[in-house]
Amino acid sequence: MPTPTRRPSIVWFRDDLRIADNPALSAAADRGAPVVAAFVLDDDPAVSRPRGGASRWWLHHSLTALSRDLGALGIPLVLRRGNADSELDEVIRTTDASALFWNRRYGMGERRQDARIKGSWRAQGLDVRSFDGSLLHEPWTVVKDDGSAYEVFSAFWRAARASGQPRTPLPTPSGVEGWTGELSSDMLDTWGLLPRNPDWAEGLRAEWTPGEAGGALRLADFADRLPEYGEHRDEPGLDASSRLSPHLRFGEVSPHQAWDHIVAGQSGSASERFANELGWREFNYSLLFSHEDLAGENLRRDFDRMPWQSPTDDDLGRWQRGETGLPLVDAGMRQLWTSGWMHNRVRMVTASFLIKNLHIDWRLGEQWFWDTLVDADAANNAANWQWVAGSGVDSAPFFRVFNPVTQSKKFDPDGRYIKQWVAELRDLDAKTIHEPWNALGSAGYPAPAIDLKQSRAEALAAFESIRS
Repeated sequence: MPTPTRRPSIVWFRDDLRIADNPALSAAADRGAPVVAAFVLDDDPAVSRPRGGASRWWLHHSLTALSRDLGALGIPLVLRRGNADSELDEVIRTTDASALFWNRRYGMGERRQDARIKGSWRAQGLDVRSFDGSLLHEPWTVVKDDGSAYEVFSAFWRAARASGQPRTPLPTPSGVEGWTGELSSDMLDTWGLLPRNPDWAEGLRAEWTPGEAGGALRLADFADRLPEYGEHRDEPGLDASSRLSPHLRFGEVSPHQAWDHIVAGQSGSASERFANELGWREFNYSLLFSHEDLAGENLRRDFDRMPWQSPTDDDLGRWQRGETGLPLVDAGMRQLWTSGWMHNRVRMVTASFLIKNLHIDWRLGEQWFWDTLVDADAANNAANWQWVAGSGVDSAPFFRVFNPVTQSKKFDPDGRYIKQWVAELRDLDAKTIHEPWNALGSAGYPAPAIDLKQSRAEALAAFESIRS
């Protein structure tokens, strides 16, 4: 039986799959006792939304990388599947641990679980602590004078910026002692996170390197390309965006590391634009914190009366497959299916088309993105769909309809992005590629699924009906 000062500390990993700038891991290392790392795959929908297919693919590889990185520190990673309350209970009792640490999550079910576990084990004498490892500002620290949450991004972000600079990232712990006792662990391959029969992840493997090392490379590369980001971030045909979103979603890169590399000590429009993108991530998590069902309930309740169309394969299915006959929409949806990611400008266009041209409930689009995006998280995916729909607290007005032809002419003028993803149109020139129905030679490419002008007018009429 270990002495009280040698009883191990357990670090419970969740959305923080890294060893650098990990406050929970650093706190465990500072105790000087042996450390056990644990990850529990808890699919209880009452706690958090079960991951989609692309996220499950990423999680498998991210856990593989985390196990390797922790192993280099001498720390074992224990994998368990099931109810986190009971699995952690078993790990604590088996190891006779004296401490349990984690970095916070912000969904209502997650917070309830955390409070339950924290209260139960503190009552039994454990040192149980949680830390701010996933956001620059905790949601309850950026609120209005009356304590309520902000509902306008600009006011939220001004308040957040005025509250002070984010902390400096923590280094990777050194001199850590890993726990060496006997403790059962699942084999990752038995979780079935990777696609089989068919294996649809070839494009994901070609595009991404999940794990902390991959995130660090992506961050360093983006820092080198920052001027290009400031000038060309809205052009999907250029490699100007950060592509950090999946690494941030899984916590392989912390927002503090991103801020420190890209924003702190910098000046100019490019770093400020990226700071605002991190600000929107913070704002969306504030919405998640204050709204229990961000993915299921309209934040503007008048949208509960919106007369959505019943989706069929002729509309929803063609949108999902990238066969709408609108080149920019189809390029985005095919990029999503192939790579698990889509350029932000094109996300807005494809979402607007589904909602305001096909008149399909935003929640069906959100569900498709949840399953196919490697960066889908509970805050950003739902809040961004509500933003486009106009049903969110600080949203684009419903009458703002992203015309996919106008958008492609403006942001992909030479058709580079469209040609990359829509093979049928690669022989068309820049003049005809945005409206191929006016040209010969668009072999096998479908006619537009809908009349853009008429469907926009119908959407605005539907919006007027719920207002009255």
